[in-house]
Amino acid sequence: MGLTARSTGFSVSETNFEIHKKSESDRVIAIAGNPNVGKSTLFNNLTGLHQHTGNWPGKTVASAQGYCAFGETGYVMVDIPGTYSLLAHSAEEEVARNFICFGGAEAAVVVCDATCLQRSMNLALQVMELCPKTLVCVNLMDEAKRRKIRVDLKQLEENLGVPVVGTQARKKRSLGELMGRLEELCAHDAPSSPRRLRYTKPIEEAISALEPTVREHFGEEINPRWLALRLLENDRSLTKEMGEYLSADLTESIEHGKSILAAAGITSDSLKDRIVSCIILNAEEACDGVVESAPESCSADRRADRFFTSKAFGYPIMLLLLMLVFWLTIVGSNYPSEWLSTALFALGDRLGELLELLNAPQWLTGLLTDGVYRVLAWVVSVMLPPMAIFFPLFTLLEDSGYLPRIAYNLDKPFHKCSACGKQALTMCMGFGCNAAGIVGCRIIDSRRERLIAMLTNVFVPCNGRFPMIIALLGMFFVSVSGFAGSILSAALLTAVILLGIFMTFLVSKILSATILRGEPSSFTLELPPYRCPQFGKVLVRSLLDRTLFVLGRAAAVAAPAGLVIWLLANITVGDATLLSHITGFLDPFGKLIGMDGVIVTAFLLGMPANEIVIPLIIMAYMEQGSLSELAPAQMAELFTANGWTWVTALCVIVFTLMHFPCSTSLLTIKKEAGGWRWAALGFVIPTVAGIVVCAAISGIAGFFI
Repeated sequence: MGLTARSTGFSVSETNFEIHKKSESDRVIAIAGNPNVGKSTLFNNLTGLHQHTGNWPGKTVASAQGYCAFGETGYVMVDIPGTYSLLAHSAEEEVARNFICFGGAEAAVVVCDATCLQRSMNLALQVMELCPKTLVCVNLMDEAKRRKIRVDLKQLEENLGVPVVGTQARKKRSLGELMGRLEELCAHDAPSSPRRLRYTKPIEEAISALEPTVREHFGEEINPRWLALRLLENDRSLTKEMGEYLSADLTESIEHGKSILAAAGITSDSLKDRIVSCIILNAEEACDGVVESAPESCSADRRADRFFTSKAFGYPIMLLLLMLVFWLTIVGSNYPSEWLSTALFALGDRLGELLELLNAPQWLTGLLTDGVYRVLAWVVSVMLPPMAIFFPLFTLLEDSGYLPRIAYNLDKPFHKCSACGKQALTMCMGFGCNAAGIVGCRIIDSRRERLIAMLTNVFVPCNGRFPMIIALLGMFFVSVSGFAGSILSAALLTAVILLGIFMTFLVSKILSATILRGEPSSFTLELPPYRCPQFGKVLVRSLLDRTLFVLGRAAAVAAPAGLVIWLLANITVGDATLLSHITGFLDPFGKLIGMDGVIVTAFLLGMPANEIVIPLIIMAYMEQGSLSELAPAQMAELFTANGWTWVTALCVIVFTLMHFPCSTSLLTIKKEAGGWRWAALGFVIPTVAGIVVCAAISGIAGFFI
């Protein structure tokens, strides 16, 4: 695959990924669309379980492709990244553009939102320019009807000059017409008169001056007019790929085109703005006579936004919702965690008895049951119930359209820190898993701001750190039980989260003023309409895609960690175990920051997974070489007997919030940022912050107590 010129062999390497065809006659279709228009729903309903996922070569952008059949024809559907444009200002836009240009797609389906059609037309017109065989799919027709918005599909088809189909992607039966029109489109020549993007007179003159030379060099396999404008725009991501193919003749023509623009007072920077303005005007013309809406069609959303994004109510509502989610998580996970712990530890005892019956060596029985299995059982019983509650609640907020409102509310404080408002979304993702939040930073266009978001994501506690914070709050700071106790626990947990958010702002500001100096970039944030979440799909997606995925990764780390912990706790050197030697060595440093050597050792050994920190502390304090099942009251007694006070608990909570990320998150930073030095910074920055704050708490408390 790839664009091949008549004589140069020009190709774009990053589109050379594997297409999974079942036969040579299968057609490759690109599915494009803005975020939140139902593109993934359409893709999933068309392809079912016949999907393959992976990353685009050279990019940290996820790809998905699936297979479906209609009639006697097979189709490979490629779900390209959701984007608002093909002007390649981000990795997603670059990948989407490259695949449509050079990926070998026979046709493209552009999914548009019927409730805000004009915005979707920006992308549709750009795709049509690159791929004449384009089908426009106007999705969410049911929602448009509910909002009293009427879309004249025939008029839109006439305006665009390409096939147009209305769908409700959630309902598979509405997709038959789409596949029928797609089959017709692929079986015949491209539409004779698809609408062409028109620009202002100076831009058109510059394109006309360069277009013949581009056509001579690269033929018609890619739209010469589009390529000429990208060269005039100095699209670095594209010219870097072209490299040696930019011959002297082509360079001279580019300079001639730029001179025409310069004569009209159009600089390189202003050209980009004018191109965007022209695309928006073209989108308005394409929608002329197509959309009719009642005055009250968006009034409900506007009224809700005046409430949820107002200065007076926006932040209080965010805090109350955060506290509600935490309260439901705390209350809902208590009993399931206890039941799971009892059942799994009992199963571990039976496993030990089975190994004894099989005459297994005592060291092997201890290694497998007391080490690997018991640590694994602890991680599952502690993590699974909170995740099974937190992730669905989080997904409900996401599906309802509220999360973008959080980003809108937090845009101003992030802007003051010279960071990007989109960081609010990646911060929210970090609540579930910091590694997922780091990957989510791909949505931030600026590399500087993306690095800031990656390096500060750890200040939001992931699901592996939540149970430890909740347990310590309940043991040392909540003296009442029942409903009042759960409310107090949720309030205190919210206060801890606010401290983490404050540290995110503070460190982002410091990074912006030092090693990642720069001005905040502007960005377009879509506020999607409020929607009633699909509860069934929310449960399936949050439990399968998030809960079990994160749990499986934690379990994969916890099992070998349990082996190492057991060995350290059972191998004796001199008169003490290796674990005792390590904790004794680190004890002076631990005292300095309000903790002790056991706690510091537990954090260090818990680097593979934060969930095993408390099991390590218990094992070291009990000096029995294996992990025992303890109720919260028994843990509190054990900790108090080993010198814990409320100051110790507070320092442990703060250090849990602010310390180095788990190994998975560090590897993710290295991969996403492109180097170990960024992973090293990701380790050092939160750890230093945690040490400084804990030392301050310990010092201040020691002065007054």
